[in-house]
Order: sequence, then structure tokens, then C-alpha cells
Amino acid sequence: MLRRTAFLLCVLLAGPGAWAQTVLDPALIERVRQLAETAARAAAPPNTRVAVEIGALDARLRLAPCRQVQPYLPPGMSAWGRSRIGLRCTDGVARWNVTLPVRVAVFGRAVVASGPLPAGVNLSQEHLALADIDIAAEAGAVFTDPALLIGRTLSRPLGAAEAVRAPTLKSRQWFAAGETVQVQAVGPGFSVVSEARALSAGLEGQEVRVRFESGRISSGRAVGERRVELML
Repeated sequence: MLRRTAFLLCVLLAGPGAWAQTVLDPALIERVRQLAETAARAAAPPNTRVAVEIGALDARLRLAPCRQVQPYLPPGMSAWGRSRIGLRCTDGVARWNVTLPVRVAVFGRAVVASGPLPAGVNLSQEHLALADIDIAAEAGAVFTDPALLIGRTLSRPLGAAEAVRAPTLKSRQWFAAGETVQVQAVGPGFSVVSEARALSAGLEGQEVRVRFESGRISSGRAVGERRVELML
């Protein structure tokens, strides 16, 4: 209550002209652009181009004048695609904190469908092509080598020139329940390899339980042909 009263008092003392329109200073917009570009480039593959499109604040906002506005990337906010950059007033009549919409495109060469492809198709070389696309336009990793996709199966249809992304592929089964698998236990500064029996089918990237000869049961991640990774 005291904070709210003090805030209202500051507004009254500042007078009716204290509230500014939501038009941002060009220098601040440039700082936002640089911040977004830097964050995007840190996660972008080599030989890609980053382009940032700055949106606008909500027109209903009326922000108190501020001598120092600090742009920042909010925790957990994506550096690619449609995102938001935070703006906080650190020196002004009132301390405010808002977010500004941005769209970050990352252009690079990636594998795309050479034509419309139905779900369930087993990919071959003729189904695939390379093109320059915005790899940040959708979620999911893209591929730069068509050879890595030969024999993989699509989980959903793709349009012509649409990127082949990891979520569009069916998960591979690396081993069946009951098979002997190689388990690599990885910890800080060490790695130990041993054998165990899979208690369930090992689907690519998914958790699987294994039983060691001692009878101990552990959970790891299926990472390859009869291979399980166990993080310690």
C-alpha cells in the first residue's frame, strides 16, 4: 500500500504531461536490434544470416518519462522466431517494465522436401533438396545433409520446399525389449561402458529402463543401435 501511494504521489507531482506515448527512441530501437541479433547469433549455426524485425508496444500503454531504459532478454525467452525483448526503466519518475515483440529470422541452407510428401513415406534422395530458408520460422532442428535422412519415415505430410525438421520424422527404434545393450554412464570428467538388458523397446531419444547383471535397474536414454546413455 505504501509503495502504491508513493507511486501515485510521484505521478500527481509530475503533472498530466508526465505520461509519454509508446513511441520508442530510434537509438533504443537500435539497441534492441543489436541485443536480439547478438542472442540469435550465439545460437545460430555457421554461415547463417540473422534478420530482426522490431514490433511495437501496446498502443494502450502510457509510460512515465524515463532517462534510462535498459533492454534485456527475459529468462526463458527464445532468441529465435517470434519472441519478446524486455524494456525496464531504471531512472525515471516511475520504474516500469514492459516487453517489446520482435521477430528473429535466421536464414541458412537446409534440407527441404523437393515436392509434396505424404505422411509415412520412406525418404529417398529424390524426395529431398537443399534450399536457403528461415530455419527459425518453426520449432525443431533442421538438417544440412540429405544423406542423414535417407530411409527415415515422415510422421506428417510436408509441402513442397518445406523444411524437413526433427519433429516431422518418426522416432527410430534402436533395440527391442530383452536385447542386450551397451550402457555408457557419463559423469563429471569420466565415462564408463558396461552391458545391460533392456526392459523396454528403445525409441530414439526416449527414456528406457535397463537391468544390469547385478540386478540393479537404471533409466537412461536410447541414443543409437543397442546403445543407452546414462547421465550421472
